[in-house]
Amino acid sequence: MKNDMTRKTLVVVLILSVLVFAGCASKKSVVTGDTGKDQGVTAETDQRGAQEDQARADAEKEALNQSVDLEKMAQVKSPVSDINFDFDSSAIRPDARAILERNADYFTKNRASAIVIEGHCDEQGTAEYNMALGERRAQETKKYLVNLGVNESLMKTVSFGEENPLDPASTEEAWAKNRRAHFVVNP
Repeated sequence: MKNDMTRKTLVVVLILSVLVFAGCASKKSVVTGDTGKDQGVTAETDQRGAQEDQARADAEKEALNQSVDLEKMAQVKSPVSDINFDFDSSAIRPDARAILERNADYFTKNRASAIVIEGHCDEQGTAEYNMALGERRAQETKKYLVNLGVNESLMKTVSFGEENPLDPASTEEAWAKNRRAHFVVNP
């Protein structure tokens, strides 16, 4: 009876010790009743933990490299240019045609998985009217690019109306900048 009670106390102390050490350890190891198996399982767990740590470090390094690449890409001037529109118009201006020809040349020579054409307006007019005008501007730009040979299935249009101004000032110069079609290209 006394041996049985001592054994139970010893088992409880061992279990509590294992729980305390497992809670404090950065890597958890599996504990079983057989000591020979414990060492094999612990070594395997340590190896798996080291592999996971290496994979985590590799992923962090890759993410850092990608963020550096994105920073470099942001610093490089995009070969695709925005076009501007006249007040209350979705007609493609003559100066915009030359820009669209250069953009179309770039799109056909460089593979893009998606091209988003954003229609923007100045703050004059109602929000509803500007959303519709922005959509017409984006659609006209898309049609022009399709006529120049850009694959229509790659292009999508969206209107931001007056919501994302390039220049937030309320001046004629700012409004002229904000009446535009902007291109977002996913390589």
